[in-house]
Amino acid sequence: MSSEESPLLTPSPGVLHGYSTAVKHEQVYERFSEPRKRAILAMVSWCGLIPPFVSWSFIPTIPQISKDMNTSPSVVSLAVSLSIFAASLGGLSGASYSTFYGRRIVYLWTLPLLCVGSLGVAWSRSIPELMVWRFLQSFGASPGLSVGAGAIGDIYKLEERGGAVGIFFAACLLGPALAPPAGGFIAQYASWRVMQLALSIAGAVAFVTIFLFFPETSHPGKRGIDQIQPASTPTSLWKSWKPYLVNPFRPLALLRSPNLLAVSFVGFATLLTSYVLLVPLAFTFGARYGIGTMRSLVHASCPPASAICRCPACRQPFRQDRSKMATTTGGIWYPEDRLRATLIGAAILVPIPVLFSGLLSQFIGGTTSLVLNLICLFINGIGVDIVLSPSAAYMVDIMHSRSAEVVAADSGLRSLLLSSSVAIVLPLISVIGVAATNALAALLAWIALGVLLCIVRYGTQMRAWIDVGYSTVEDN
Repeated sequence: MSSEESPLLTPSPGVLHGYSTAVKHEQVYERFSEPRKRAILAMVSWCGLIPPFVSWSFIPTIPQISKDMNTSPSVVSLAVSLSIFAASLGGLSGASYSTFYGRRIVYLWTLPLLCVGSLGVAWSRSIPELMVWRFLQSFGASPGLSVGAGAIGDIYKLEERGGAVGIFFAACLLGPALAPPAGGFIAQYASWRVMQLALSIAGAVAFVTIFLFFPETSHPGKRGIDQIQPASTPTSLWKSWKPYLVNPFRPLALLRSPNLLAVSFVGFATLLTSYVLLVPLAFTFGARYGIGTMRSLVHASCPPASAICRCPACRQPFRQDRSKMATTTGGIWYPEDRLRATLIGAAILVPIPVLFSGLLSQFIGGTTSLVLNLICLFINGIGVDIVLSPSAAYMVDIMHSRSAEVVAADSGLRSLLLSSSVAIVLPLISVIGVAATNALAALLAWIALGVLLCIVRYGTQMRAWIDVGYSTVEDN
């Protein structure tokens, strides 16, 4: 019997269920306090900083290693190609197992491999030993990027995630900024083996920190092991430690998505501009301006250092406020809005400095040209960060439940394309000149801009072509 106190409208069970689901989803991101989230972000950023150091600190030490082992630099440089392969395989494996077992256990298994591999490289006396330990070192370090991005997606809500990913990538860019000068300086004044020992110590510090302070960030009940055996059953403890084989190449299947494949191509074309500037540095700056190796390595720090300087400013443009999204898209969550933040960088800051640097290096000399080249390097670094950070956040948005895997697949494809493309940069410069080579890189970057515009405009339709398990606003 109704009375004046009876509610006029009673919510339906469906509405109540939807409200309860939304509340539970919000509570997932409230498991950790803001200081704890910042501590987790700092820990994964430290682990993300190590892989670039492993890669970039090795290159300037190649002449000393070849002399120490009585072989040619070309033979030692094979370790670079091997490390790229190991990094791709390690990133894919770490991402796959982190989705199944969780983030924490992957860190605890791979960081010791990094430490042992670095010690092995430091103690190597022959090329075969160097190759084996270098493979193990790169394999152990590589999950830092993909698993770190996955952990950030676990703890930050949609509107906070872009800023956190931007800080994470800016921190990771400390590696390319500092590793070449550090590796070259230590090799010149001490020994290349000292650098490898330092990497082992850095890995040990990361392991101890993760072991003591890093919690499992995966959402409760969402890991693969949780689907096999619920935690409430008596045998769950044994099941949680029982080894399961996970296909490490499973993340590559995500690239069937035209959106993810297109974003990976954009990242490749963007990073290629930096490599086109950096790879011939000793021949352009060194030969034309009479700069030594160590100073060239310092100048090579300009692109990543510019991204680091941009770190405090990189947070706000990548944030997505749900009220603003509702205003601009009629209340519908449109993840491609995240990519609008990349357009200025992709249109201007990435390609134009590369184009001007090529013209300056080939046709203009003197101190003025050198200063302008350094400015081009700096601006290009800002543009690369503007494009890559929102792109990574976008991939985490649309594949939230498999965020580590999608970042690993993207990094693996990029590494494969870059390793084959960078190899032809110097031969191409010797045939057509540095200006024409840089112009081709700029043209590819503008093609990537066109791809970005297509994703922003037709992203929803493209996601409908092939469904690889996209996330929705409810589970993001």
